[in-house]
Amino acid sequence: MNSHNFTIQLRSANGEKLCLSASDASAINQIDNDVIFTGFVEGISVVATATPVSSTETEWSITIDNPSDYAIEWVDYPCVKCGKLKRNGGDAQILSSYNEGIIIEDAFARDTSSPFPQKQVEYPSEGAYYMFPHMLSAQFIAYLAPAGNIYLGAHDPARGPKSIDYRATEEGVELFVKTFTGVSYGENYSLTYPIITKNFEGDWEDAATIYRDWFEVNLPAGAVKIPLNSRLPEWYEDSPLIIAYPVRGIHDMDEMTPNALFPYMQAMPIVEEIARTTQTRIMVLLMHWEGTAPWAPPYVWPPYGGEESFNEFLNKLHEKGHLLGVYCSGFGWTEQSNLIAEYARSAEKEGLLDAMCAGPDGKVLLSKICTFQRSGYDICPASEKGRKILREAYSPLFSSGVDYAQILDQNHGGAQYFCYSREHGHPAMPGSWMTKNMQELLGEWNSLAPSMLMGCESAAAEPFTPNLLFSDNRFELNYYFGKPVPLYSFIYHEYLRNFMGNQVSCPFPVRDGTLCMRMAHSFVAGDALTVTLMPNGELMPNWGCRDFSALPDKAMHLGFIKRLMEFYRGPAKPYLFSGRMVKPLPVECPSISVTTIFGYTQELPAVFSTAWESEGKQAQIFVNHTTETITCRWNNQEITIPALSAEFRNF
Repeated sequence: MNSHNFTIQLRSANGEKLCLSASDASAINQIDNDVIFTGFVEGISVVATATPVSSTETEWSITIDNPSDYAIEWVDYPCVKCGKLKRNGGDAQILSSYNEGIIIEDAFARDTSSPFPQKQVEYPSEGAYYMFPHMLSAQFIAYLAPAGNIYLGAHDPARGPKSIDYRATEEGVELFVKTFTGVSYGENYSLTYPIITKNFEGDWEDAATIYRDWFEVNLPAGAVKIPLNSRLPEWYEDSPLIIAYPVRGIHDMDEMTPNALFPYMQAMPIVEEIARTTQTRIMVLLMHWEGTAPWAPPYVWPPYGGEESFNEFLNKLHEKGHLLGVYCSGFGWTEQSNLIAEYARSAEKEGLLDAMCAGPDGKVLLSKICTFQRSGYDICPASEKGRKILREAYSPLFSSGVDYAQILDQNHGGAQYFCYSREHGHPAMPGSWMTKNMQELLGEWNSLAPSMLMGCESAAAEPFTPNLLFSDNRFELNYYFGKPVPLYSFIYHEYLRNFMGNQVSCPFPVRDGTLCMRMAHSFVAGDALTVTLMPNGELMPNWGCRDFSALPDKAMHLGFIKRLMEFYRGPAKPYLFSGRMVKPLPVECPSISVTTIFGYTQELPAVFSTAWESEGKQAQIFVNHTTETITCRWNNQEITIPALSAEFRNF
């Protein structure tokens, strides 16, 4: 099912593309495990290698001899040809680490039923790429079929950028790894780590176990299990309820006038009411709080309304035992806010264009990130000037006493954007230098703000897990074209936890009332819960919502949170706080049908369940996210779970 097909993209010094594929070779010879391709233009030759390790496992590698003046930008190799998925006339599924984990049954749905279709990864960067480290947290993908499962993993300890994805074909799907090389013009390239294909038995958890076994032997620098991590604050164990809301407007494209939650202290009665009702510690997570303009990075400070008002709120929250966090927007540099017309600058006039990400032709183009809110450029954090801009912009926040900063909102997974500049001191082509640079930058920020946790949009990709210890998960996006599964927690939960996220771009109509279902998913994944507030203190279905015809029942949802948090603080805590996720025993229960705004329908269990291991014991957790009592069969016994509540069983 595997083949030596490959595609290579090269760039000339002026940015022109040259694409070569295996079929372009004029001669192909095989010597043992090596297939040698010669006769390409520019004298390029390729050796593609497949080395059997066992009867079920093969290691793939590729070497490119490049005597030309071109630079090798990326290599798409190997190609794993598979059959059709369940909704395309077959019986298979795909497991991907996209947005914390997804099972896919329709190879075409993300392009037909999602606002986030597959796109070529290129400059200027976009905010929804299927790449690692970015919205993909791990370096593998798997094909799951009754006739046989296939694991495809890039076991790269440097954790350089790569697309690890699938594409639809007439026969089914192809799994592929597209590796960005990081080499310069006229340089040869050799893959320095094995890409693995492996046949295995079982389910998605068995595929994740293959990767986790590799991960645990090849931890990123600084990775420490939660109980041993001295950088974690005491509140981490409490699993605070996140309350996210704006202090200006009601959604991202609204008029940015102060709402009823500003000045900041106006929210204090609502915070205390929710804390009393849920009996839970609160982390307020502010949006539209920047004194410059909302979502107009990087100059967020001082806070809107001034430091005195902001600090009064911060101190009162701390006095009551609560926490304060803020959203920031990462590596953008804003020239013009589309929300606050008065916020206008010029990178050219300020002499800052040479700090921005440049394309393969050396030109600096406008950013494609969050263009509804702003126009501007993407800062290159590998340039000395770019890093200085970011340090100066965020330093006041680092010393503010704020407990948490979503410092890299817009930088999914904590990744930096693509830059090809030959003036910044980094290699000409994207590559593992980007990962190393981000690890160093985040380590510097951690040192500057030792009492502040930091996070990003989507859970932190694997190389940044030691630095971004609390992030805004985006699993809800997976419902557009598949089913979210807690793959991220399965691999990484012993090292960090995240929170439910503000649920922006939630795919379900507000009338369907799916908030409890989404809460249940986060809870069984071991993550902290989130609610988003309207300015009047009512719950919002999700951030970015503009249809307020069916608001969530506040009493019902806060009651659900109270029961879940009581359950968390009880026998489930050793497992959900820092336990190791294991494969659960099967659960038989009724299902519910959900349909997205684009018409993608699927059946989901009425009870979500995960299994965990802690201190030599194993337990399974069950959460009924419906308003009806549900009876399940599990481990040859019946379990009855009341509406909107959780149960626990050892096994």
